[in-house]
Amino acid sequence: MPGRLNHSKPSLNESLHHLEVLKRGTFFLEAGQCCVKIGQLQKGVLRGFVQDKNGDEITTHFYQEGDMVVASFLPNMNSSVTIQALEDCQLSVANYEEVMLQVNKNLEITAVINREFQKLHKQLQSRLVSLLNRSALEKYEIFLSDYPGLLNRIPHYFIAQYLGITPTQLSRVRKQFINKCK
Repeated sequence: MPGRLNHSKPSLNESLHHLEVLKRGTFFLEAGQCCVKIGQLQKGVLRGFVQDKNGDEITTHFYQEGDMVVASFLPNMNSSVTIQALEDCQLSVANYEEVMLQVNKNLEITAVINREFQKLHKQLQSRLVSLLNRSALEKYEIFLSDYPGLLNRIPHYFIAQYLGITPTQLSRVRKQFINKCK
């Protein structure tokens, strides 16, 4: 009926989530913390990173709008990565264990978790293969394919870290890419 308010209860999936806002530079999760939350990035860009034995940061992953944000495939595990906001971000966040308890009970949640875990697994495998078997130019092309639209949103030194090259090498690779595309 026109003009009538819909007082229906939110779906289970909606009732599990709350909005979390992260300012640029703040953390969704830090290495060593227990992975108790899972989120979907609604606005902004995040990066995952680890620190090597010298304390240098190595960017391992980027999260863009629509991506599931999680530090482990299992809830309540200590995280080996830190997830940091590169822009002001908005996330829909839920208790990871509560969400996982709904898998196989709720078709909507099961479908989302399966789809997002498959996407994350594919990205991680692609990154591993790239680091081991690809030239810097090929890694850069894969980055552009995996993360369309991020090139001008994040500092290039994070991209260089992610690709396993120096910022100077990244500059050369970008020139090679531009010349290849001409």
